[in-house]
Amino acid sequence: MRDYDRKRTKTKKRGIDFTVSPSENDKKILIRAITEPKSKSGYIGVDTVREMIEFLETNNYDKGILIGQKFTNGAKREMKRANIELLSEIFSPNFKLERVYSTIQTYVEKLCKLKCGKIPMKDSDCKGFAEGNYSCAIRLVSDNADFHYEKDWLTFLERDLVKLLAIERELNE
Repeated sequence: MRDYDRKRTKTKKRGIDFTVSPSENDKKILIRAITEPKSKSGYIGVDTVREMIEFLETNNYDKGILIGQKFTNGAKREMKRANIELLSEIFSPNFKLERVYSTIQTYVEKLCKLKCGKIPMKDSDCKGFAEGNYSCAIRLVSDNADFHYEKDWLTFLERDLVKLLAIERELNE
């Protein structure tokens, strides 16, 4: 989303860590996406944030970004204190619609290649949709993203991108 160069991706039990750098400098940034919070309530808590703070300090990161569905108030306070950027459905930066959609398209192509070995050039090249039924989650998210983009529904596009990140995690396991 911000033209970061991805250096490394590490899939964890409850999420994905991306080590990235801005293309214009060599700062080391950790983007951590939590797909399965520890708590049964679905909230990301202070313990998760403190683990990330320790990880950032131990591994000499310049910045941290934490992505998740819901955060406790204590977790939000701790992130603010540690200058960790928060991204969720409720607290998301204002990305331009076109930029989110473009990122989704890039991810769809990457995941199609990973799953099927090729990028379909036209609808009929993709076997993930036949006779009105979807057999492929990537194709479903892609088609949904097309509709959401057409309707200018940024929130739904952001959710589509998060779904693609989860699919990537599953494919890499």
